[in-house]
Amino acid sequence: MEFDNSFYALVALVIFLGLAMYFGIPKIIGAMLDKQIQKIADDLAEAKKLREEAAALLVEYEQKRVAAEGEAEGIIAAAKEEATRLTAEAQASLADLVARRTKSVEDKIAQAEAQAVAEVRARSADVAIEAARLVLTDEMNRKGGEVVDKAIADVGNRLN
Repeated sequence: MEFDNSFYALVALVIFLGLAMYFGIPKIIGAMLDKQIQKIADDLAEAKKLREEAAALLVEYEQKRVAAEGEAEGIIAAAKEEATRLTAEAQASLADLVARRTKSVEDKIAQAEAQAVAEVRARSADVAIEAARLVLTDEMNRKGGEVVDKAIADVGNRLN
């Protein structure tokens, strides 16, 4: 009986498989595959854990962002309120300052008017006195002796 090459290849394969079984190569390969499977499972578990942590951080940061936006809105509202209050205070202060300055100017004008009136009265009195002096001087020059004699006589009559 003649064996062909296929038969020898089959016998070699059976011997190879027998030796592989004898030396425990399937167990070694199985252990290696089990280690690889376990490593992959651990990696998947770690990835799942990291994903959950990332999701938790995302939620936490989203809450912080919302809180920060709320705080920023509060700060903006407070700043607007403060600006409105300061504007109102500035307007009131400006109105008060304008009123005080207006009153001061009006008082100065009134004082200047009073001073001008007083100066005009004083000048008028000076002019009237000067006019009276001139009139009396003129009168005295014309009727000077008569008036003095009459005044002396009048004084004499009053004393007696």
